[in-house]
Amino acid sequence: MFRRPHRLSRILSAAFAAALVSGLAMTASAQTPPTIANDGTLLSISAEARATRVPDIATLSTGVVTQAVDANAALRENTERMSKVVAAIKAAGIAERDVQTTGISINPQYRYADNQPPTITGYQAHNTLNVKVRDIAKLGKVLDALVAVGANQVNGPSFEIDNPEEAYDEARVAAIKKAQHRAELYAKALGLRVRRVVSINEGGGYTPPVPMPMMMRAQAMETADTPVSPGESSLSATVGVVFELGR
Repeated sequence: MFRRPHRLSRILSAAFAAALVSGLAMTASAQTPPTIANDGTLLSISAEARATRVPDIATLSTGVVTQAVDANAALRENTERMSKVVAAIKAAGIAERDVQTTGISINPQYRYADNQPPTITGYQAHNTLNVKVRDIAKLGKVLDALVAVGANQVNGPSFEIDNPEEAYDEARVAAIKKAQHRAELYAKALGLRVRRVVSINEGGGYTPPVPMPMMMRAQAMETADTPVSPGESSLSATVGVVFELGR
């Protein structure tokens, strides 16, 4: 009656050992480097290429700062002015999904004097929004409208590309061609030829134009819209390619 547990234990041990050996074999297989011919030479090339596009989205931060003797008054005035700012944003055709509150705060303001504790002199209320403008041609009018209704904080804009994949693909192809050209150049200098690509890895990034700080204005301009220049955004692709060279 005591033999069955021993037999079950042996079966489980054998199954575990088989699974362990199988797992180790799979791991070793996955980590096995590519086979290189005895007369082959490995050449590692890193190449970068860029593609530029005119941005089609602008993002800016805007808000209202108010100050009063007590916190309720500061917040009440801030809410009234901020409601006008939000209404102006909607009137400019900005969708709700492109408007996001990023911060609301009420902070005491202090007066400091020598050898005396700080004294609260009033309260300052802040309310800040991030606004995404998908029609950059309207950005100047949006900025003017915000200041006209009471926004006294405007920062940005920063620019981006809505659908960057096409530009990234352009940069990727250019980077691969550059790496291949360099490999052929080295191979020729060594009296060899490029046999094949052993491996490829990719990196890359996005370089936006430098954000333009917006100067706060006390009243809206009655002449032309605030000028805005989006410039160009640069997207890069970096590839690391390992080639096998040989005769």
